[in-house]
Amino acid sequence: MPPIEIRVMTDVAELPFVEVLNIYESAGWTVYTREPERIRAALVGSSFVAGAFAGERLVGLVRAISDDVTISYVQDVLVHADAQRSGVGAALMDAVAKRYGHVRQHVLLTDDEPRQRAFYESVGYAETRDFGDGSLRAFVRFT
Repeated sequence: MPPIEIRVMTDVAELPFVEVLNIYESAGWTVYTREPERIRAALVGSSFVAGAFAGERLVGLVRAISDDVTISYVQDVLVHADAQRSGVGAALMDAVAKRYGHVRQHVLLTDDEPRQRAFYESVGYAETRDFGDGSLRAFVRFT
C-alpha cells in the first residue's frame, strides 16, 4: 500500500463519494449505505471531515461535530477492511485531536467490542465507567 496521507476536507464534495460508500460497506455500516444521500448530508453538516488516502484511493474517513469551544464529537471513524491495523485509524483520530486540541470534552459512541475499546484507549479515550472516580455518566437516546 502506498504511504497514507491525511487530507482535511474543506469541501466534502472533493471526496470520491463512491469510495466513501465503499468504506461504509466495508466496515459493515450498511444501515448508512441504504440511504446514501443521508451520508452526503451528514458529511456536509459536519464541522470536520478528513480522509485517509493511499495514493488517490480513499481508505479511511473521520468526521466530527463541534462547537469549537467546549465539545467535539467524533461521529464516524472508518477504515476500509484491507487497510485496518495499519495506523490509518490512529492517524485519522490524531487529525481530530489536532483540530480540536483546545476543546475540553472529546466524545464518541461505539459498539461494545474488545478491539474497539483497545483502539480508542490507544488514542487517549476512556470509557465513562472507567473515568476518574466513576461519577461520569453518558446518556443516549436513539430514535
